[in-house]
Amino acid sequence: MQRLNFIVTNRLPRRAATRFVGWFSRRRHPLVREASIAVWQFFAGDLRLHEARKSRFDSMHDCFIRELRPGARPVDDDPDCIVSPCDAHVMAHGPIRGQTVFQAKGFPYEMAELLGNAAAAAAHADGVFVTLRLSASMYHRFHAPDDLTLQTLRYIPGDTWNVNPPTVRLIERLYCRNARAVLHTLTRREEPLTLVAVAAILVASIKVHGIEQPLEAGYKGPLSLAPDLPFARGEQIGYFRQGSTIIVFAPAGFELAGGVGPGALLRMGQPLLRRRKAPPVTSA
Repeated sequence: MQRLNFIVTNRLPRRAATRFVGWFSRRRHPLVREASIAVWQFFAGDLRLHEARKSRFDSMHDCFIRELRPGARPVDDDPDCIVSPCDAHVMAHGPIRGQTVFQAKGFPYEMAELLGNAAAAAAHADGVFVTLRLSASMYHRFHAPDDLTLQTLRYIPGDTWNVNPPTVRLIERLYCRNARAVLHTLTRREEPLTLVAVAAILVASIKVHGIEQPLEAGYKGPLSLAPDLPFARGEQIGYFRQGSTIIVFAPAGFELAGGVGPGALLRMGQPLLRRRKAPPVTSA
């Protein structure tokens, strides 16, 4: 099924298809709305709509960006942990080799190209990364993984390749090709933490709360802002129009939390990374 998905979606005129779906998903006619959500659920699987804050939606787009009812995603309060910013499958993770990251086995890319900024890449040298994929059926909002400040936001226009596993394994530097929003944050402990929200076919639109400028297909960009916006751990930062990918970069001194491995299913608020504890000081 994923191979067929790759063939179909990546042979389409991706940008035109993305703009059409963006327009169509906002149609509020009851028949269009109900049929669209039914077809989406048939192909995507269980949407877990019982977790949503509301039970009826104005359009398919309204259902895409649904909020969850209070308490649906408990947020881990361990002060030494960084939590997952979203519901997702773990696509890849591991150490950053200098400033080189692996999209998939044998497919490296340079952080400076992805982030569009050499200084930002240097801040994460020899750190750790986790690639999180939001599938079409998932909750599509993303949240602050710790108490932090969004210092700068850089939107980099690009293509809209599918980001499903077959495409990731076949298209080199895929994440560097697609449109993306790069969110540079500073945690409450003044550690750099970067989230890269990568757009994809049918979903090349990203909303960040507090930012009015369009982050969507057709915007020429690049756009660079310094909003200096504070977010509490677990607070909503923004959302995709449908599923896509978030790559989390942390500096040296972090390690993967227990249970985080390839294919693992994480819910927003579960531990993702952990600060390494300093070794105990022994007396001579």
